[in-house]
Amino acid sequence: MEADAKERAPRRWPAVAVVLVVLSLILFLLGRFVHVPGLDDVFGVDTHDRSGPAVLKSIQDMHRYEGAAGNYQVVVDLEKDARLLPDSIRGTRTLFVATGSVAAYVDFGGIGQDSVTVDEKRTTATLRLPHARLAEPSVDPKRSYTVSKQRGLVDRLGDLFSDNPADERAVHVLAADRIGDAAKESDLTLRAEKNTTSMLQGLLRALGFERVTVTYAR
Repeated sequence: MEADAKERAPRRWPAVAVVLVVLSLILFLLGRFVHVPGLDDVFGVDTHDRSGPAVLKSIQDMHRYEGAAGNYQVVVDLEKDARLLPDSIRGTRTLFVATGSVAAYVDFGGIGQDSVTVDEKRTTATLRLPHARLAEPSVDPKRSYTVSKQRGLVDRLGDLFSDNPADERAVHVLAADRIGDAAKESDLTLRAEKNTTSMLQGLLRALGFERVTVTYAR
């Protein structure tokens, strides 16, 4: 009877194992929330790149000439607050320095035969092109970085169970919008048209044209 009772009794972890598990959990939490020298070596993460090769999905022919490009830097200060909770409990604030660029281009795809006029002697050419446009702004991840990121207790705990902790897509999108706005306020498109004109004049003069006129219209 005593032997059967021992077999039915649940197995208990040794006290030493319980202490080790609790101690490991405490050290892990300290490493996540408090910087303690030496813990990074114990709970460090090794990175292994097992990515597959890139797969070509589509090819798009380009019919435009990029006459200018602007490089910009913007500091994004994005804060998200909970309405009824203090920032120490729920909320995030990210200070992000973004470096990106915007290209200005002239689209040659819609140019027809009526857009180019050549005289009979082939010494004079007139080209009518659409105005330059701005491409989508791009943020360079290698030259952009997070200065600081403050999170409430709930957000920190949520990152422990999240597949994508400390997601910074919002600041990247906001940075791209700010860079695009700065490009719109600059003379980037005018510079692109000027450089496109110089390129076409040099090309056609090398082909024997003596007078080349380039105009831009909506």
